Amino acid sequence: MAHRWDPERYLAYADERGRPFVDLVARVGASDAQRVVDLGCGPGNLTALLKERWPAADVRGLDSSPEMVARAREGAAAAAGVAFEVADLREWRADEPVDVLVSNATLQWVPGHLELLPRLVAQVAPGGWFAFQVPGNFAEPSHVLLHELAADERFAAYVDGVARPDAHGPEAYLEALTALGCTVDAWETTYLHLLRGEDPVFTWISGTGARPTLQALPDGLREEFVAEYKQLLARAYPPREHGTLLPFRRVFAVAQVGA
Repeated sequence: MAHRWDPERYLAYADERGRPFVDLVARVGASDAQRVVDLGCGPGNLTALLKERWPAADVRGLDSSPEMVARAREGAAAAAGVAFEVADLREWRADEPVDVLVSNATLQWVPGHLELLPRLVAQVAPGGWFAFQVPGNFAEPSHVLLHELAADERFAAYVDGVARPDAHGPEAYLEALTALGCTVDAWETTYLHLLRGEDPVFTWISGTGARPTLQALPDGLREEFVAEYKQLLARAYPPREHGTLLPFRRVFAVAQVGA
């Protein structure tokens, strides 16, 4: 079952989701990029930062979600001249080599994405840059509890085969990209997000990692699942005096392609 993304739900914690993008792009050394592509641009709010960084560049955002692309075309990035289109990064080919290729929190949705790296690097001009970050928190309670609950006999038949994000550590990306002739900077960071509001961890993950599971459940059973999942999350992430703490590990790789 193909799941649909909800831009507004995704943007609920836009500042927290945006910080890794800013940290990623800060490590890209391109000074006069002319062609910049954001693979998995989502609602386009972060793609706008690429246009700010390289105002003379042709900046394009691609996403496989029509809902996300529609939202992006309504935003500030489109008003600034960024073009958005629906495209699957597994099939995408650049019309001509790009100077900066960015993919933010997207590759984790592509099974076997290490095997995709050679083709993505091939879309980058010699001396250009390929930068991406992926979540590295799939062993954390937010995901473990989701999959344990989904395995319950009440829900298992409905969620069998739904998309589950996954990623590697920085060492794997460093090795893969270095083998392709790139100069690589790879690292990981654990952000400590202090979330506010009711059921904040559920609000966070229901816009991303849990969304395919939730959409696969039928009405009625979905509400039962959500109620139990919220209870589990509340115990795993108890509210504190100033909010609910969500540690979130992310993995980064910035590669300059050989000249």
